[in-house]
Amino acid sequence: MGAAGGRAGFSVGLGLALASSAFIGSSFILKKKGLLRLCRRGRVRAGQGGHAYLHEWLWWAGLLCMGVGEAANFAAYAFAPATLVTPLGALSVLVSAVLSSTFLNEQLNVHGKIGCILSILGSTVMVIHAPQEEEVSSLESMAEKLKDPGFIVFAVCVLVSSLLLIFVAGPRYGQSNVLVYVLVCSAIGSLSVSCVKGLGIALKELFSGKPVLKEPLGWVLLVCLVICISIQINYLNKALDIFNTSVVTPIYYVLFTTAVMMCSAILFKEWQHMVLDNIIGTISGFLTIVSGIFLLHAFRDMPFAPDLLPLFLQQGRAELQATWRSADRHQSCQHQPLLSSEDKGSQSTEEEEEE
Repeated sequence: MGAAGGRAGFSVGLGLALASSAFIGSSFILKKKGLLRLCRRGRVRAGQGGHAYLHEWLWWAGLLCMGVGEAANFAAYAFAPATLVTPLGALSVLVSAVLSSTFLNEQLNVHGKIGCILSILGSTVMVIHAPQEEEVSSLESMAEKLKDPGFIVFAVCVLVSSLLLIFVAGPRYGQSNVLVYVLVCSAIGSLSVSCVKGLGIALKELFSGKPVLKEPLGWVLLVCLVICISIQINYLNKALDIFNTSVVTPIYYVLFTTAVMMCSAILFKEWQHMVLDNIIGTISGFLTIVSGIFLLHAFRDMPFAPDLLPLFLQQGRAELQATWRSADRHQSCQHQPLLSSEDKGSQSTEEEEEE
């Protein structure tokens, strides 16, 4: 029964994570459609300080989809391992890219299509080889996990490194190095996911009729979550304001997901009972998703032309074209008469003179 319940919970968490990606990816398209409709009507755009989008139902539909997606993502952490739920968030980027090419007439180049395929393949591999975390069914067991010396050392390292990045590295290198603020968001984000996991367990207990509101741990986790999310939003906005979005997004995804996987492995012992092939499958699936996200973002505005190929491929392409041209000439010669009309005329005059 326990194994069956664990598999059922895993399936529920997986379904919620996929639904979350679908809703969040669709929300960007609905919001964009609403903003474009306002632009066609001549209203003041949001980038210029206008708030006319508050009267557009498409924008509100996108906001509703975003809320549903975030709620589904929040609930997914209560059923499935964070090592699975967090990387699957990349599928929202894939959904947004595919829908934008369909409904917004935004071209998806070759790099983007390859990135979409890689993201799907990597997500499939991660689902197949996803780790099974230790059962955490109550706030008491969550409290025992939080007292683990390994997690305490990890949390102290995260806090100390974040303070150094904020107060030492930030003023010196924050304006020139994209890693400074993104590392702050990623490190703090790993703790926020742990808080979300604990609050999800608290909500499950609350719906089952247990007196969770009297437990101080639930309120402590809620306060910590608010603080962590506030720090994340602040420094992510700083990174996006200074650097290009196509640079910040893939770097933030890689560092944030890596930090969450490390935190989950330490706190919930997700990797403790995994065999070697599942470890290799999980890591390779994650790296495949990273490659897909990188192709989707880093090269989305770059047109694909033969001149972008490496030199050795350009030379091979030129040689191949030369071979095709020579083959075409050879084939056309085979269908031509052996002597041209002029040669035939000269040959007939020579024969008449000899006679």
